[in-house]
Amino acid sequence: MSEAARLTCGSIRGHLVTQTLPMVVASAALMSVGLVDAYFVGQLGSAELAAMSFIFPVTISLASLGVGVMVGVNSVVARAIGAGDTARAARQANVGVAFALALGAFMGLALWLLTDPLFRLLQAPASLMPLIARYMGPFALGLPVLLLQMGLNGVLRAQGEAKRTSAVAVTYAAANWVLDPLLITGGLGVPALGVAGAAWATTIGYLLAVMLAAWLVRGTHLPLNPALVRKARLGKAVRNIVSVAGPAAFSNAINPIGLSVLTALLASQGQEAVAGYGAAGRLQSFATVPLLALSASIGAIVGQNWGAGQHDRARRAFFEAGAFCAAYGLALAAVMFAAGEWFAGFFTDDPGVIGEFARYMRIAAWGYAGFGLLIVANGALNAIGKANWSLGQSFARVFLVMLPVAWVLRPAWGSSAIYTGELAANVVGGALAAFIAWRMLSRR
Repeated sequence: MSEAARLTCGSIRGHLVTQTLPMVVASAALMSVGLVDAYFVGQLGSAELAAMSFIFPVTISLASLGVGVMVGVNSVVARAIGAGDTARAARQANVGVAFALALGAFMGLALWLLTDPLFRLLQAPASLMPLIARYMGPFALGLPVLLLQMGLNGVLRAQGEAKRTSAVAVTYAAANWVLDPLLITGGLGVPALGVAGAAWATTIGYLLAVMLAAWLVRGTHLPLNPALVRKARLGKAVRNIVSVAGPAAFSNAINPIGLSVLTALLASQGQEAVAGYGAAGRLQSFATVPLLALSASIGAIVGQNWGAGQHDRARRAFFEAGAFCAAYGLALAAVMFAAGEWFAGFFTDDPGVIGEFARYMRIAAWGYAGFGLLIVANGALNAIGKANWSLGQSFARVFLVMLPVAWVLRPAWGSSAIYTGELAANVVGGALAAFIAWRMLSRR
């Protein structure tokens, strides 16, 4: 066994803890960026906060495509490591990084050209379009850098380098912590850029994170070497990554797309409902950090053990991760149910926004356990190359449960129908995902 395949032996629970704890730090750092953005943008006014509510699902959808690339790189590299083929793992790693950069350049150009029609399709009011345009220009410029960062993170994660991945995320977040107040509201001689300042802070943070990630990858068993791209069977190597990255990207993007549609439905309930929903979504992203961290760490553990033919260890890792999701999700829901209005006070003092924020928490928070099961199951399925199943169950969750429930109940329930749709999707989706993942991991 090579040193890179260390996750194929030792305690499964120990690996879950040692891989997940650094990812908790990483995920918390990443989610804190959204909270910091929301706080400083919220100081500008309710219009700016509402604009960010339209922007947030779109940027998350695009970032989810990047996450798909990272998952694809992680999956193929981890399985090659588990099988003991370090040379193939190195070739796949370098092809994955090059592919991520090229895809990011294409995505950035497409976003720059399509910003206006995209947000008009999402029913963004004309009064908010100038604010949205100011944000999306700098964000589009940073997309190639974001995708490159995702590719490098995939290489690190496949090797079980959770601490190094965490350092990259903290670097990105720290840059935003410092730059957000300076660029959004101005200070120290820097002019206030408003919502555009949040986008520029994000883009600069991506650049710093990429620089660190490239340096950290150099010290691993799979260093960057462009010559390996030329030596690889390029078509096959890209297909191996895309076979996982494509479904995983769409699977990750489906939920934000669904949330974008929910935001459009919620727009008919007024700007206060949209602002409260958007702010609550930021807090929810932060509160579910341990679940997100677990879904990020399980891929390397399941992937390496599956590649090594140790299927029982892969299945046990999923079982223990799922048990944690259920326990943590229910405990978190109880806290959010009881303290929704108190948390809302951190974002705004508008009574209408606070009321919507608290209403969302009283309903949707009870789906956190199901959401955790869903993302951990998807992580396990992606790791063993069954990304199409992840995509199918994510599609069913949003388009067969979330949106129909919200649409049918909206005339009678108003904004509560939107929140109920999300709750139903997480409960049903989580149960279905756990069942499918367990069946797939029980096969040989």
